[in-house]
Amino acid sequence: MTRSRDFWESRREYLKLIAGRKRLILVVIVILIIGLSLFGCMGGQAVPRGWAGVAVAGGTLYVGSMGGRLVALDAATHERLYQDVPFESKKSGGGFSCGPTTIPATIYGTPAVASDLVYITGYNGKIYATSAKTGALRWVYPREGEMPPIVGAAMVALGKVYFGSADGKLYALDAATGDRQWEFRTGDKIWATPTVAGDSLYIGSFDKKLYALDANKGTKKWHFETKGAIASSALVYEGTVYIGSFDRFLYALSTADGSLKWKFMANNWFWATLLVDKGIIYAPSLDGKVYALKADSGDKVAEFDLASPISSAPIVVGGSVFVVTEDGQLYSVDAGSNQKRLVAKLEEKVYAPLSASGEVIYIHTAKDTLFAVEARSGATLWSLSLKS
Repeated sequence: MTRSRDFWESRREYLKLIAGRKRLILVVIVILIIGLSLFGCMGGQAVPRGWAGVAVAGGTLYVGSMGGRLVALDAATHERLYQDVPFESKKSGGGFSCGPTTIPATIYGTPAVASDLVYITGYNGKIYATSAKTGALRWVYPREGEMPPIVGAAMVALGKVYFGSADGKLYALDAATGDRQWEFRTGDKIWATPTVAGDSLYIGSFDKKLYALDANKGTKKWHFETKGAIASSALVYEGTVYIGSFDRFLYALSTADGSLKWKFMANNWFWATLLVDKGIIYAPSLDGKVYALKADSGDKVAEFDLASPISSAPIVVGGSVFVVTEDGQLYSVDAGSNQKRLVAKLEEKVYAPLSASGEVIYIHTAKDTLFAVEARSGATLWSLSLKS
């Protein structure tokens, strides 16, 4: 009787377990159906949010809004010089009976200004050249259709405009006409902004490699392979190219042949573009620290713990180095004294690189607000919402 009772109790527990698993499977199926439906309605992509910095040229501020528009402001009065320039959205077919979806022309890259043109790269897979004075469109590439998303900014040099795309290619266009000059294929998508020094161009890819190219011809000079994707832009200084990787290392390479000079490891990814000042490399990391390293040897001079990830590129203003954290705290850091100073607290998320004109620092926040902050006092001189 005991064995029989144990058998039936065990059987009841087993049936309960099976019923529970069936309910769990049903819940998972429902979740998957809902998720796939939403995925289809989004065209398989999350809604993009831009983090463009501010370009300062001729007393004018140029910035890409999160709504996919070019905003031009008078630096002295912070009034718009002309009506915001909107860029077309990209259509994407939906799924699960969803209608076509729209991918905003979000702008991640800081506008590039050269001669009388402003160059803007869009997440919608297009690059635009507009008149710096009026905002009128001069040309667009590609002429028809679009490429995969463009995340990095454009670089203008040697009469060309260079940019990378999520299709894994680096493009060189005629800066005046937008006609394609050449393209170079890497092994994965490109999010970084190209760096041009002399006749060489440096670009990192998600294929974990940094490439050195002939900037005129687009031919490869050399490449260096890391163990992580590269999304930051290269820094070139005194015969050395510096690059941060998602493998947590910062690399110093010879510009001549790509040979390794030294490397330095942080506790998280290097995403932000590096800064050099007085022979010291300032390297922000997503581990919340800024590392100050000797440019020639990689020896650590100082380390500043800012307690929040840093994806924004730092800047030098009035002889001081300024850096902003993702939680919106603006600091000045000094490697010589190993001191940091909290300058301002914006209480808005910041991912965009810093820009400056004179003693004024410009910060574009994740709420699409542009702040003008006095470097010395940290006082907010003005703020402006860029939302339409």
